[in-house]
Amino acid sequence: MRKYKKSIVVFLTTLILSTLVAGCNPVARRMGGNMTINLKPGEKLVNATWKDTSLWILTRKMRPDDVVETYKFKEDSTFGVLEGTVTIYEYKEGK
Repeated sequence: MRKYKKSIVVFLTTLILSTLVAGCNPVARRMGGNMTINLKPGEKLVNATWKDTSLWILTRKMRPDDVVETYKFKEDSTFGVLEGTVTIYEYKEGK
């Protein structure tokens, strides 16, 4: 019984510490954390994808008629636990 209590304490401690550093890619990818990315002013998001624990973002130069948008990528896991969210914000140049 004591062994199980120790395992539970270690698991909960790891989970709590993981949520404290939820801004990094591996945590958002594997542990269901939240991550915010602010694109440089004048960049337009084209695509975002994961390669292992790295998030790759494809952007292009914003055109004058482009509208600034916010993108939210949410994981939908099988059991509804440890779901991550990545939010990407665009900005117009000069603002």
